[in-house]
Amino acid sequence: MILSKIENSVREPKITLVGAGPGDPELISLKGVKAINCADVVIYDAQVNEALLNHAPEKAIKIFVGDKADDESFSQDAVNKLMIDYALNFGHVVRLKSGDPFVFAKGFEEVDFAESYSIVTEIIPGISSALGVPGLHRIPMTYRNLSESFWVLSGINDAGEISPDLCVAAKSKATVVVLMGIDRIREIAAIFQNEGKHKLPVAVIENGSSINEQMRIAVVDTIAEVVEDYGISTPALLVFGDVVSLHPSFDRIRDFYEVLAMQ
Repeated sequence: MILSKIENSVREPKITLVGAGPGDPELISLKGVKAINCADVVIYDAQVNEALLNHAPEKAIKIFVGDKADDESFSQDAVNKLMIDYALNFGHVVRLKSGDPFVFAKGFEEVDFAESYSIVTEIIPGISSALGVPGLHRIPMTYRNLSESFWVLSGINDAGEISPDLCVAAKSKATVVVLMGIDRIREIAAIFQNEGKHKLPVAVIENGSSINEQMRIAVVDTIAEVVEDYGISTPALLVFGDVVSLHPSFDRIRDFYEVLAMQ
């Protein structure tokens, strides 16, 4: 239920979506920090670094909404209504979302809902893990003669199935970044194997830019085993493409297959 605005409210309602970046609290934008500085309420997700809450005024209300799809209190509908309630009754709500609010984060749905109540909205982009995290490991999305473009896609669609777009992406020479697919790594790897890309370099990065980050390099044929052996789990992303071969740790993998080829 949406509450009506309390009379004599000090501030006019406003909702600002702020991209918190991939995990390292220093990767948020200066504009994002300024928005948090003047927040009356901060509503934040599970993957947001809580150190960012230190930028909020001491009196600001801070609400953790998580990202548990199986818990009704954390449903998108519940979060939408929560934003409206607090904006109407307290003023400036900062909706702090990991990565970028408009990259697999339902940012548009939240803005659209807020504007249906004639609440002023603002969007402050953040660094998406899809681009920022590989870059932190010196893995570029594009590189001359290796990749002229890149795909960023969700491994699993809303129906819980492997995204059909992945089958199209696997046919290209582009760099392919897969989010939310680590639990289906064997099925995803099989798509690239079906395209004959058995030795295509792959990087897997868990908790990118955080203190408990884990990164491994492999090839398509071995990536599922690597993920399982090292216990890599959500949140993690996969980078498929020849650009991964630019990472120094790929040298030993290249040397291994060159030795095998000579035998």
